[in-house]
Amino acid sequence: MRKEFVIKRIDASPDGAPYVIVSLTSSKDLREGNKNPSQFDPTKMMDPAKMGDMVKDLNKMLSGMGGMMAGGGTSLKLDMHEYKEMNLSVGDKVYLDLTKDENTDV
Repeated sequence: MRKEFVIKRIDASPDGAPYVIVSLTSSKDLREGNKNPSQFDPTKMMDPAKMGDMVKDLNKMLSGMGGMMAGGGTSLKLDMHEYKEMNLSVGDKVYLDLTKDENTDV
């Protein structure tokens, strides 16, 4: 199965490690104009003193939920080599191919 997404956000790793978190939104949702009410509003300014706390909370949320963002969004953890090789930016259309491994005995 092939799913189509649009890159919504690209965030540096919260712990300074050499990877990025790429947040995706369904291109279908984007076309229909659906907006998740739990999304951060980029037009609102944040207090710089609170940014460190927000990053810590985000790191806890990501590690506790296995990479799933609140609201059911899709996010990927890419190392810097993969990120630079793909030359990704916000607004790019990407595809995820999902296949089931038929050779496993589970």
